[in-house]
Amino acid sequence: MKHLLSQIFTDYRNIIVFLHVISAVVWVGGMIAMRFAAHYSFGMLENTHIKIERSAHALKRLFAIVAPFVVILIITAVIMAVGYGFRTAAVDASGNVLNAYAMHVYNLVHVKEAIWLVMSVNFIAMVVRRNKAQTLIKNGDLIGAGAILKLIGKYMVPLNIILGICAIYLGVTLRNAY
Repeated sequence: MKHLLSQIFTDYRNIIVFLHVISAVVWVGGMIAMRFAAHYSFGMLENTHIKIERSAHALKRLFAIVAPFVVILIITAVIMAVGYGFRTAAVDASGNVLNAYAMHVYNLVHVKEAIWLVMSVNFIAMVVRRNKAQTLIKNGDLIGAGAILKLIGKYMVPLNIILGICAIYLGVTLRNAY
């Protein structure tokens, strides 16, 4: 499998890096636009029912747009991690460190992977919560739906924005590590 991923990376390096970068841009950029543009616009609506419905609908659209990019990001991350040979440069087959700097870079790869993993879990939790809010809206429970949507907008989306920016910074650092 390692050989196959390395070969795919060798053959399609520019496309894989491009897909990885554009996926991060769409995911993080979409959340930034939602939080700092749409969120405040919805807050200006006077009718609570419309405000909650519009917020739920906008999140549904955002999540539908972002979901394929989340998958692409994860797939390209795995291919790049193997293709760039971070582990091979850092440790031998027995796990002995070959080079301290290469090991540091390899550890950064793991940090970046952990960030995207946390973001992915948070993303799934947001989708589940948004769907629950939609059910509450249909059942006429605007207070319950509003509380869920507020949690997503106030805490969950900003968490992913911060983590995404950190992951993008680490990606730039890794790209320029050698």
